[in-house]
Amino acid sequence: MSRILGLDYGAKRIGIAQSDPLRIFATGITTVYTNEIWQFFEEYLTRETVEEIVVGYPRKMNNQPSENARPTELFVRNLKKRYPQICITYVDERFTSKIALQSMIEGGMKKSERKKKANVDSISASLILQSYLDSKTK
Repeated sequence: MSRILGLDYGAKRIGIAQSDPLRIFATGITTVYTNEIWQFFEEYLTRETVEEIVVGYPRKMNNQPSENARPTELFVRNLKKRYPQICITYVDERFTSKIALQSMIEGGMKKSERKKKANVDSISASLILQSYLDSKTK
């Protein structure tokens, strides 16, 4: 069975998570610099079959797109051009960074590791993907 990828897009880095083959659990796999994302996809897609990519969509508290929405939309447009066979879905990403940080604290991660933004990005991608997977099983 194919996997679903979850992305937490950022101007500097993109957190990446993948589903298990049964599409039940999300696991953070890496964080890559934004300018290296196409190389990541080329390598990853030679090893794994991906049917869908879930991208966190940045919104404000009033449900309007945040200032980061436009760069995310441009990235997704480029993603669709490069991989038209893969379905792209947006998921609300509000609070994922805060939840990711809280999860790291509760999980006992050292403060020095929590300060690394790449860790937050990868966990945020997992949260984005897991919320999507959970919504599909309801």
